[in-house]
Amino acid sequence: MTGFALHPRLAADTVFVADWALSRVLLMNDTRYPWLVLVPQRPHLVELHDLNAADRATLIEEISLASRTLKTITGAAKINVGALGNLVAQLHVHVVARKPGDHAWPKPVWGRGSPNPYAPAAREAFLNELARSLP
Repeated sequence: MTGFALHPRLAADTVFVADWALSRVLLMNDTRYPWLVLVPQRPHLVELHDLNAADRATLIEEISLASRTLKTITGAAKINVGALGNLVAQLHVHVVARKPGDHAWPKPVWGRGSPNPYAPAAREAFLNELARSLP
């Protein structure tokens, strides 16, 4: 997309998964939680209401697809979806698979300890599983 640029913090904290119709799909580099980040590939977006109606509908469908996929491949008890933007203003949506007993359960994942980055082989294995499950 013309004018779209991924925020440097998102680029540093994630690994590329795919480009969908609207969103760049990223894997958060933290083994404590299976966690995707969807970033609408439109310039200068901060809030959900900054999207036009068609793009908002597309984003909801992409969130749903990411949620269903994570739930299926991880056996998650709950999928958390959030668009906070307090540290990174660029509009992005977190889709996090949660299970009782995970590092933060039942509290939110934000601000709970330090990320545990994927080892290269584990990251590639999870990316391959995502690639088989996502369009």
